[in-house]
This record gives sequence, C-alpha cells and structure tokens, in this order.
Amino acid sequence: MKKLMVGMALTATLATAVTPGFGSIGGNQEKAYAAAAVTYKVTASKLNVRSGAGTTYGIIGSVVKGQTLSVMSKSGSWYKINYNGRTGYVSSDYVQASGTATPPAESTTYTVTASTLNVRSGAGTNYASIGSVKKGQKLSVVSKSGSWYKINYNGRTGYVSSDYVQASGTATPPAESTTYTVTASTLNVRSGAGTNYASIGSVTKGQKLSVVSKSGSWYKINYNGRTGYVSSDYVQASATTSPKLVVDSFKTLGNAQQVILVTADNYDTKSAKIQTFEKVDGKWKQVLTANGVLGQKGFALSKKEGDMESPTGKYTIGTAFGRYANPGTKLPYRKITANDVWVDDSKSSLYNTWQQKPANGRWTSAENMDIPAYDYGFVINYNESRTPGKGSAIFFHVGTNYTAGCTATSKEQVVSILKWLNPEKNPVIIQSPVSELDKY
Repeated sequence: MKKLMVGMALTATLATAVTPGFGSIGGNQEKAYAAAAVTYKVTASKLNVRSGAGTTYGIIGSVVKGQTLSVMSKSGSWYKINYNGRTGYVSSDYVQASGTATPPAESTTYTVTASTLNVRSGAGTNYASIGSVKKGQKLSVVSKSGSWYKINYNGRTGYVSSDYVQASGTATPPAESTTYTVTASTLNVRSGAGTNYASIGSVTKGQKLSVVSKSGSWYKINYNGRTGYVSSDYVQASATTSPKLVVDSFKTLGNAQQVILVTADNYDTKSAKIQTFEKVDGKWKQVLTANGVLGQKGFALSKKEGDMESPTGKYTIGTAFGRYANPGTKLPYRKITANDVWVDDSKSSLYNTWQQKPANGRWTSAENMDIPAYDYGFVINYNESRTPGKGSAIFFHVGTNYTAGCTATSKEQVVSILKWLNPEKNPVIIQSPVSELDKY
C-alpha cells in the first residue's frame, strides 16, 4: 500500500543549460525567476520523478523529504526539474510553494487546424468551454499536459486539444494513414514541397506510397531510399493505421463516454492492468494505463461474501470518498469519519450500505472505512440489489499488494482517475480476464 505523502522541501533554482527536447531558459526569465527565490515544499515522504508530465510516463527515480531540487518550469499540474543531470517531472499536487513566482514555461506558436476549436478551462473535455478559436488562428502555447496544450487566451489561461493544433513551420504527419495510392497516370516526385523543386523521378497510377508527413498540399514520401515530395491532389489514402483500441470492439457501452477497464491474464491472478478511455468527438481515446491489484484470489466466477475475489462485469460508478478533502473529483464526494462503516453482515437489512456506528443491533459485522486503503477511492456499484451473501463493499481504492475483493492502485493514480471522472459522461468500470473481453 502506498505510504501517505507528507512533507518535503524543494528549493527552486534555475538551470540555464539546454535540456534535450526543450529550449533553454535565460535572459529576463532567468533573472525574474532567480530573484523570486521561491521555495517549494512537497507533501510527500517519497515522491516519484517521471520522464514526462503525467502519470502515464515511466518512473525514473524518486526524491525524499528535505531534498533540494532545481525547478525549471511548470507544465499543467507538473513541475519540470533537473534530476541527476536529466529532465524529470514531479506532480505539483504534492508541492506547495512558499513564494509567489511561477516557474517559466516553454512557449511557441501553433496554428489551429480545425474549423472551430473549443478553448476549455482545464485539460480535458470535461472542463467548461470558455471560448473558441478558428482554423488558421495562431496560438501562444505555454505548455503541454497529456494531449492538451495550455494557451494564453484573451488574457487568461485556456486549454485546447493538441489533435487540432499544428506547430507553426513544421510538417504534420497524416492523421490516420501511412499507405497512399497514386491516382494520376504519372506523378512527378520532387526534391521539395513545391513545383519549383526539381523532379527526381515519377510514380504511376495505382502505385503505393509510404507517406512520412504532410507539408501544405504536399506529401513527403520515401522514394527509392531518398526523400521526395508528391502533390496531395493526386494521392489517395488507401489504408488506415490508427491502432484499434480494445473499447472500439465493445458493444455494451451504451451512452458511456468514459470507461475504466480492469483486466487480468486469468481468473487466478491478483495482478491487474488498469486502463482509462474517453470518447472525444465520437472517437475513443486512451487516457491512462497503470498497474493495479485485485482480490487476493483474483477474479470471481461468482462473487460471494468473504471469498477474497474481485467481481467481474460492467458496473456504474458510485460515490467518491476519502479521508481527506475532495481532491478535485466531479463525482459526489463523501469525507470519511471515524464512525463510518460499510455493513457486510448478510443478515442485516442494511447489508452492503454505508452506515455510521454505533451498530445498536442493526448489524453484527461491518468494515471500518477510516483506514489508509480508503484515503481516496470510489464505490463500484456492485450488488445494488443487496442480495445476501453475494458480496459487499466493492470499491476502487488505494493499494499495491492485494485486496479483499476490491480493485486498487497507487494513491497517485486513484487521485488522477478521480479528477478525470465526470458523471455527465456516464462512466463505467469493466472488470474481466483478457480472454473474456468479447462479452462486452
């Protein structure tokens, strides 16, 4: 089980060297930042350092309480730091600034490619639209958070989907295709993206092309081992290579636009893979992948009270809970108190419900809710009919070893999923061995 994160001091100092993949930070930004002398205190006894700004990136190390770090910039809810001579990222959720300055963020200019693109108040479609931008409009991008760009929008902070924004002056790969077919009888291949460039050869009607990227109205291709360009007016996409997501095959999702998928290699393993998916503009996109754990005995063929197995099936999401304040979820949230219990007495009329002590004869057994495993989590709406003996207290919560029948992952991931879940998107959780996903 992940330890509760408490206390760590970070002193922000600026590194002026260029870090691979990012621009250098210097000049007036450097002076302003250095002058601020901001000190950061992180509420973690041990905090993961990741290779990118998100929990989906790999862990490259960790920092401990009292360690001094060099903070370079902020990207969404993540701080970019110098970590043992390389670039790392730590979650700002567990960092508290004692000064007033904000680390400088990398900026560039991007161009909108969609006819109309919503600008949202946060990095996700669950955030409110605060306006829109048009095709061809230039944007001042501050940072990237997952698949979202943070921008300056009319003097305030906004977020736009990176799927519909192109870095100015750079070629963009075709959205979904890598194999194209020539439609002209003969098509010149040129040395550059324009008719003013020399012809280096030609291709004929029906010939397949390996397209690398698109620049304006020209496709960059691999031509006889060298780079060439052909007009996109005479080339047609003939195949798509967008990887098909597992949820694309599901037939039972109904109006659900958010899915948490929990899978295991078989019924008997306690180790699980947790993936989250969200439907955006009619297409499913993967949001997160994490390791998780199930009941000590794995998945249940037929769940029974006390069997130490997690139920399979598709379920709606219930109340979010925690021993601390709401971490930012849009789900109904209930803060746990010392008297809170979940009744697991099959003979009680209150079986499989959240109650408060004392029992006063209403039940003979109940699970204490005020425990570290329930620092944060949500109710999986299992056995809503409260059939005696069919199982109770099925949650998604904090844990890294095994559970008594719930699903668990690290606290960092639980909080991330809680923040992502949006009841307006009718989220569901599906739990299944990989071999039985065709049921859904």
